[in-house]
Amino acid sequence: MNIIMLGAPGAGKGTIAALIKEKYNLPHISTGDIFRANIKEETELGKLAKSYIDKGALVPDDVTINMVMDRLSNDDCKSGYILDGFPRTIVQATEFEKALQKSNTKIDVCILVDGDDDMIANRLSGRRVCEKCGASYHIEHMKPVKEGICDKCGGNLIHRKDDTVDVIKDRLKTYHEQTQPLIDYYGKNGNLKTVSGFLGSKEEIIKAIEGILN
Repeated sequence: MNIIMLGAPGAGKGTIAALIKEKYNLPHISTGDIFRANIKEETELGKLAKSYIDKGALVPDDVTINMVMDRLSNDDCKSGYILDGFPRTIVQATEFEKALQKSNTKIDVCILVDGDDDMIANRLSGRRVCEKCGASYHIEHMKPVKEGICDKCGGNLIHRKDDTVDVIKDRLKTYHEQTQPLIDYYGKNGNLKTVSGFLGSKEEIIKAIEGILN
């Protein structure tokens, strides 16, 4: 099962992807992780990407797609994968589809994690993240045992700069502008399925996922 995840920042995409990974034993792959791994390992693609990043330029689509395809060729992706953060544009989506066709594979489903902007803003503005291990908490819905301290590692919980209300509004505006064309693209292909990112319990989320993937 080859899956693409779409969703606004804070909609719950990461939570749902993690549950799919756990239930179906599929690797959760983000383009950020792919870039970091290639640059760290100094692969040819990583060196090429870094040459653009160091100049403050965008990495060309063909370089990004080649890195993604290289990652998807690994053994852990033989039974499928969850692709998060890619594609970001129609151009990337169409070129990625061509690359998949050459390798005789395809995307089975694109899951849109949907959420109301006000609910997303509330979720993100109340989020607190451990500066040490990255664990997430919320000032209302997921409080740590000791205020300001991570339950897992004892690190300090911080309010990230990109989780302030004004920044969140800008991020959501950009998301809607950039992602709506992708929603239309996968919708026309018949690949798009929608799940709410604000379902109550883990069991409800899993039931919704099973309804899509089974």
